[in-house]
Amino acid sequence: MFYVIGGITVSIIAFVFTIKFLCELAARVVSFLQNEDPGRRGDRSIYDYVRGNYLDPRSCKVSWDWKEPQEVGQTMSFRVQLFYKNGQPFPAHRPVGLRVNITHIELALDIPVTQEVLQEPESNVVKVTFTVRKAGRYEVAVKLGGLNVAYSPYYKIFQPGTVVPSKTKIAYHFSTLVLTYGQQHTLQIEPRDEYGNPTSNSVSLVDEVNYMMTTSFSPFLSDSAEDFYSTTVSCNKQQCQVLLRLTLKKKGCFRARIRYRDQPLSNGEFDIIVLSENEKSCVEKNVSTPGISIYFEAYLYGTGNYSSSPWQFPASSLLAPQRRPSMGDDEDEHDSPVEGQPEKVKKPKKVYCYISPKVNYSMAPFHFSCFTYHGPDPIHKYLTLVVDDGIQPPVELSCKDRNIMAATFIRFLHKNIGGSETFQDKVSFFQRELRHIHSKRPRTKTCLKISRHSILDTSLKATRNFSISDWSKNFEVVFQDEEALDWGGPRREWFELVCKALFDTNNQLFTRFSDNNQGLVHPNAERPAHLRLKMYEFAGRVVGKCLYESALGGAYKQLVRARFTRSFLAQIIGLRMNYKYFETDDPEFYKTKVCFILNNDVSEMDLVFAEEKYSKSGQLEKVVELISGGAQIAVTNENKMHYLNLLAQYRLASQVRDELEHFLKGLNELVPENLLAIFDENELELLMCGTGDINVQDFKAHAVIVGGSWHFREKVMKWFWAVVSSFTQEELARLLQFTTGSSQLPPGGFNTLCPSFQIIAAPTHSTLPTAHTCFNQLCLPTYDSYEELHKLLKLAISEGSEGFGML
Repeated sequence: MFYVIGGITVSIIAFVFTIKFLCELAARVVSFLQNEDPGRRGDRSIYDYVRGNYLDPRSCKVSWDWKEPQEVGQTMSFRVQLFYKNGQPFPAHRPVGLRVNITHIELALDIPVTQEVLQEPESNVVKVTFTVRKAGRYEVAVKLGGLNVAYSPYYKIFQPGTVVPSKTKIAYHFSTLVLTYGQQHTLQIEPRDEYGNPTSNSVSLVDEVNYMMTTSFSPFLSDSAEDFYSTTVSCNKQQCQVLLRLTLKKKGCFRARIRYRDQPLSNGEFDIIVLSENEKSCVEKNVSTPGISIYFEAYLYGTGNYSSSPWQFPASSLLAPQRRPSMGDDEDEHDSPVEGQPEKVKKPKKVYCYISPKVNYSMAPFHFSCFTYHGPDPIHKYLTLVVDDGIQPPVELSCKDRNIMAATFIRFLHKNIGGSETFQDKVSFFQRELRHIHSKRPRTKTCLKISRHSILDTSLKATRNFSISDWSKNFEVVFQDEEALDWGGPRREWFELVCKALFDTNNQLFTRFSDNNQGLVHPNAERPAHLRLKMYEFAGRVVGKCLYESALGGAYKQLVRARFTRSFLAQIIGLRMNYKYFETDDPEFYKTKVCFILNNDVSEMDLVFAEEKYSKSGQLEKVVELISGGAQIAVTNENKMHYLNLLAQYRLASQVRDELEHFLKGLNELVPENLLAIFDENELELLMCGTGDINVQDFKAHAVIVGGSWHFREKVMKWFWAVVSSFTQEELARLLQFTTGSSQLPPGGFNTLCPSFQIIAAPTHSTLPTAHTCFNQLCLPTYDSYEELHKLLKLAISEGSEGFGML
């Protein structure tokens, strides 16, 4: 009986395995017959499917080359092992249609990858390499023929990197703080990693923040730090912030530095003016007085660095010392009673410093970071303030109420730019104020009928009788002979086309000083007579309209499709010209004339304070005197700086005064000048023109590859484009500057870069890339892996892009 039952059991088990085998066999046959792409079966027969001799996604395996959690910025890789259905290794060099997609879930950001077949014993392993810059959760989808491999998709989290001081900032901060002694002030520090990711790993930051105060006041140097300030530090992990609470116990002016691991934060060096309660009350009274300029009696000193030319304050400066003619000081020298001072000291001139409630950022003077605070002067024993913009001789002022004067100026400035010096905070303030100015004007639609073939003429005609209220309306653009309704697209296209026409140098309203400065444009001093000044008013209104539309946010955002010279941007915000603007705007003139004068003895050059103007044929047309009687005043080593500044004022400003005035007239109808002046020239360009995003697809489409072996073209270049695609905009700008000498592209992108961006196969192996900026050439060596190329390219653009700055 036992054996019979055992036999029955064995038969049942055999029957089950037979059924399972037949089902599996049937499934393989069906898979063979229903394959949507017969071409992919190749020469496989039904017998291969019966034996399981075909690639099966579910049989493949994925292994990760890193341990979690992993930080951003590293070159990451994982391996896909390919197997037949029967478990045998599948040769990966055969076309298998492996697709890998890595996506940041929150940002919907796709990460480029490279695939490489490893020559391992079975040759069934594909190595997938990639780099992420943004922290967060990623989806990794691995598919074969549209089917998920193993347990795909996978989900991986990449954490922010370590805190980088140069990326870490103090939020809502100003470069000079006005505090009251004994009262606590809180600084919000936002830790960031190398790629700008907020990091909540702030405990180490709290432990290592070294807050140091230094001062030039000799009475305080002997005091211990605890005698004049105290700090406490706490961490807010949820908001990724470190809160540093500061209490000053002494009055005066201090220089503060915040460091992390002995490296300064990006805006961690600033001045602090500490006032008493009485001084604070005086400052509050000054700032709360509406519409009245405040003045302070002061004494104007020389500094020993004076040239023979007098100090020239900008016409717009609102902290300018003015000497009253009734003072009647005739003596030039004064016996100094102070030990250690020279026997004869120039007697200071009594002046009055006026501070207007309308003081703005561009008038500060030339930003109050040019202020330095010193101890008492040798004669009156008043505290001193030195103003030095690095261009002209410094000015030294002594004032009985020095701290109140400086604090009043700074508080006016704080008030007029929205209370924070950071760019994003100023943009928010600017846009909020601009919306408020136009809030009472109707935002109804107004139709513009435009011809593409004469974009400027028809646009001028359509807006000829527009008031400021009309320019504030929502433009609805209709292109002639086109039936498209304007749901935003035609309007955006009109802005782009009209900006291109206005600022295209071929239309001669604007010009370039040279052809190799990446498309920087400037008003044309030699515009043809048929181009009326009204065109500049129209250009100003278009720029103002772009700024206003951007202030409305969302789909209304409009960028000005142009790259203006720094000198033109500086004049928009009211800054005076100096010779340093030649370096960016007219580099050829700067190298050949300005640098030669700066670095050499001019006594034998026969230069005078006049500029000769020649016709296109080389004939001398006229001589323009830079100052009255300048043709008879020689340029000497003592006054050559003054000469160069006057030359800049003439070449960059005076020649285009009419054009600039009409441009500003149109611009300021929509955007008041006091709002524009809260920015410096670099920030103004960023506000108007945006970041100038570098498009990798545009880059790849127009880059010229020169030379190279099969390995260079098929492997190294694939790695290169994968690495470049993973770069942030800052890294792309660094690569562009490393290769071309400029971090900006011409308005037309890589297509209009002249000469074209070239990638040359260098005859070296595993070395740093090099570049020839004159020819826009990147010399790329041969590398053995994606990781090696990534490491050395990043090192080259980080260490070799001298002078790079991201706006």
